[in-house]
Amino acid sequence: MRVLVIDVGGTRVKMIATGADEPRRFKSGRYLVPQVLVGEVKRHTADWRYDVITIGYPGAVTGEHPSAEPGNLGRGWVGFDFAAAFATPVRIINDAALQALGSYRNGRMLFLGLGTGLGSAVVSERVIFGFELGSLPYSRRETLAGRLGRAGRLRYGPELWQKAIARVVPTLRYAFAADYVVLGGGNAKLVDPLPEGAVRGGNDNAFAGGFRLWQDIVEPHDRPAPSVWRVIS
Repeated sequence: MRVLVIDVGGTRVKMIATGADEPRRFKSGRYLVPQVLVGEVKRHTADWRYDVITIGYPGAVTGEHPSAEPGNLGRGWVGFDFAAAFATPVRIINDAALQALGSYRNGRMLFLGLGTGLGSAVVSERVIFGFELGSLPYSRRETLAGRLGRAGRLRYGPELWQKAIARVVPTLRYAFAADYVVLGGGNAKLVDPLPEGAVRGGNDNAFAGGFRLWQDIVEPHDRPAPSVWRVIS
């Protein structure tokens, strides 16, 4: 099965397909609405062949459909029929969950995306659980997203931001009984040292997740495994 993966971000859209040597990109922003996305993707991938599509969406997703409009793009995402527009089967997943899936190795993994806010997901037993941990309080006046996101780093400076990461990551790992934590997103590269039990992911892991979402699972276990990954958000 040939898969096209589309990772929709606030500043650019990245794409790659099965067999392609390099990803392709175009700018996004407030102008980007679903119809424009479809047209630009078709234009930039006219020479690629694919059977199915994965879209990493920068917002809430319920039942593989956007359930809230993104904060940094145009409007019209909720209710848009992507499968009809592309004339191809489409699976849509939150962008943090997509990176989480691409970062997953084994066991129970907690993913924290350090970017504008705080993306989060847990992957375990072939199931991807999407969470909004960024809405949890860090203090009386701040959420985790406000403290660990880009604005928090700019407000408090690198040293205090690092201390907040060192405090929060082990706590969340314990709360979710995670075997390990993957730190992804654009600011993950700025975390030094890494908290105990944490490893650094990469933004391109979203591509791996996009391919993996369509893969059948074959495992040498006694109990049968689901045929595809299940997303719960």
